[in-house]
This record gives sequence, structure tokens and C-alpha cells, in this order.
Amino acid sequence: MYEAPIWDPQQYLRHAGHRTRPFRDLLARIPELPARSRPARIADLGCGPGNVTAELVVRWPDAHITGYDNSPEMLKEAEAHAGPTAGGGHLDFAPADAADWVPDERFDLIVSNAALQWVPNHPESFARWLDAVTPGGTFAFQVPGNFTSPSHALLGELCDSPRWRDRLGTHGRRFVHILEPADYLERLTDLGCTTDVWETTYVQLLQGDDPVLDWVKGTALRPVLTVLEDDPPAQEAFLAEYRDALRKAYPPGRHGTVFPFRRIFAVARTPAR
Repeated sequence: MYEAPIWDPQQYLRHAGHRTRPFRDLLARIPELPARSRPARIADLGCGPGNVTAELVVRWPDAHITGYDNSPEMLKEAEAHAGPTAGGGHLDFAPADAADWVPDERFDLIVSNAALQWVPNHPESFARWLDAVTPGGTFAFQVPGNFTSPSHALLGELCDSPRWRDRLGTHGRRFVHILEPADYLERLTDLGCTTDVWETTYVQLLQGDDPVLDWVKGTALRPVLTVLEDDPPAQEAFLAEYRDALRKAYPPGRHGTVFPFRRIFAVARTPAR
């Protein structure tokens, strides 16, 4: 079991526009759900602050949609989206950890957006999640694929440095369980799914002072910030070292700071009866 970091929904949402774009691209490739006598049942695994879960309501306005997350901070933020939907459906949220989540009902769609990178050995859960998907339903997810990029490599190197390694250990290197696209394709096809897997690198233009540091404060830095939460001077010292390294790796240009961001997507449809 991994130790979940403490999340800051407001920091995460500072870059909501860029963070939402991959989910919308994933959503566009999800096929229509099985025709049934009841409204669709949908699970959003690792829903975060609920802003992308609400995007599911636009696509399936009469569905019953539940967002699951293990962060009390994120679930508290997500509750603002909860309740009956304009199309006659319902949106709610519940605590659950993707590391050991076992569906207790059938879903027409299980979707996960930028969450499975936090779950060691998450491909081992694919079979049990797919067992809970109705025939002709879909399991879809997207994860970051940029863990060898400077933003993450520098974080890992700093955590491994003599000054920080005893205190931070592996907290800067928590993403070794991300597979390459071809591996996800093989895993999901072996489980009997019709599978669509692809990758995209978004070349993002970030604005402001130290925008890459501001970006990772919402995601990759959370484990480090959590460990150092009770020692503000140490936290500030770490951030200063990391900031200086990021400034060299991502210098600002005429229009802002270019930040390439690779994502891996998978859409797996179960066989229809």
C-alpha cells in the first residue's frame, strides 16, 4: 500500500485548463455506452476535485455518475458538483483508494483521469475492474508519460542528493509503474477487450514566474511537500533548489515557458453479448 500525499485542490486547479484537455481528448474517443433500459452507471476513479467528473454529465446527462477518490481534501472540493443533474441523472462522490478498489456493482463505464500513476502495479487491477464493466461497456484512462522529462528527473535527482536522500527517500520517484503504450495495449487486449491506445505530447505554453514549479506543486511535488509539511524551513530550502534547477531546464521565452507534456491514453471496450 502506498502512502497517499496530502492534496491541495486550489493549487491543482490553478492549471485546470491544461489539465482538463487530455481528459476531453480521452472522452471524445469513448464509444457510446451499451443501450440499456436504465440510465448509464459510470465510475470516475481518482476524481480529484470533481471538475472533470462534471464533464461526464455533459456527455451522459441522465447517467448516475460516482467519483471516487482517497483524498478528503479533493472530495470536499468535489462536493460542489454533487447533486441531481439537469438531464435527470445524479452526480455523487465517495471515498475509495484505486490501489484496492473493488467495484461492488456493474458499471457501463469506468474512467480514470491522471490518477493511476499514483497506484503501484495498477495493471494488475485491470481484470477485476473489467469484470465489473457491463458487456459492451468501456474502461478508459489516461496517465502522464513524462516521468523521464527534466521536471521529474530533476525532482528525483534532488531527492536522491546527499542533503535530502535520508529524509525523502523515494518520494521523488513514485512513478515506475507506468507502462509504455504498447504494453497497455497488450494487457487490455489479452483481457478480451477491443482496445485503442495512443499517446500525445502537448506542447504547453505556461505563464508567470516559475510556472513549471507552480505546475508540479499541484501534482508531482505533493509527496515531497507532504513529508516536509511540518518543517517549513526545510520545505522552502528544497523548493529553492528545485526552482533553480527548473529555471535552467525550462527558460522563459518571448511568449512564456514551453512545457512539453506527454500523456498515454487507453480505451478498452468489453465484448458485447
